Amino acid sequence: MIIARTPFRVSFLGGGTDLPSFWREEEGAVLSTSIDKYMHITVNDRFDSSFRLAYSKTEICESIDQIEHKIFRTVLQKYGPIALKKKEGRGLEILSMADIPSGTGLGSSSSFTVSLLHALKGHLGLFQSAEQLAHEASQIEIEDLKEPIGKQDQYAAAFGGLRYIRFLPSGEVSAEPVICSSETKRALESHMLLLFTGVTRSASSVLQEQKSNTEQKRETLRSMRGLASAMKQALERGDSIKRSGELLHEGWLLKKTLASGISASSIDDWYERARSAGAYGGKILGAGGGGFLMLLCPPEKQAKVCAELSELKRVPMQFDPFGSRIVFVD
Repeated sequence: MIIARTPFRVSFLGGGTDLPSFWREEEGAVLSTSIDKYMHITVNDRFDSSFRLAYSKTEICESIDQIEHKIFRTVLQKYGPIALKKKEGRGLEILSMADIPSGTGLGSSSSFTVSLLHALKGHLGLFQSAEQLAHEASQIEIEDLKEPIGKQDQYAAAFGGLRYIRFLPSGEVSAEPVICSSETKRALESHMLLLFTGVTRSASSVLQEQKSNTEQKRETLRSMRGLASAMKQALERGDSIKRSGELLHEGWLLKKTLASGISASSIDDWYERARSAGAYGGKILGAGGGGFLMLLCPPEKQAKVCAELSELKRVPMQFDPFGSRIVFVD
């Protein structure tokens, strides 16, 4: 049995420039960090040749093509036959457990794909680098499954840490660590508030519209890429976290213009109330429309912000410096 643990991520700035419709023409860039909320995938051999998959539901299938879960099915179409051959006809039992529900803007789908690949390939003795895991996860989600998503989540999950991730027109990806002091990282972490709106949603429709709008919104996306670079530089200089909060606020105002459904009257109300109570800036994570509201707020103002937004659930979090890891082998 083997268990892989893969972190979820918080994306600060630059989201949208990781879509192929943008980076195929010019470089995209995002700033993000992994956090201590995880996707765990456990892989073990079955007694017989079937496949048992446990997630929000349970599937037991004699054939891989019968699997309903599209990521499980796509990954196992590639690696299931290798497992059957290597394990002398025994199938697989795969269990997924997540700390946070899907559809909340923390990149859970890509963390699932990276974690599944990591655990399954580890079980088969096919150990790979973070770069290889992220690249293959991106191929599966974007090329094989035709999801209208970008590449930032796969790389954030595989590499982990506070990173400035660049997407080059050649298709190459550079996941650069942000070189800042431990004091700056601690200050950024202590200023972050994650508030769950109670709304889960599929990102596909919002991202599909955003993808279609890329050309007419290209200048806006360039500005968002510039804000990601500016926040990286502010952190590396050791600027006040207020500066990062101001950049985050600029980014949210731009992000809301990319597609309908990114924000809503309720989200705008929560955000303005949070700012009035002392938050520097923030955004809805992921594609938008619900999930988590992330804020940068002075620690001494956080109780006031939480009281003002008492209908939202605060989820404590810390940064995780690591990407996907194998945490158990038996």
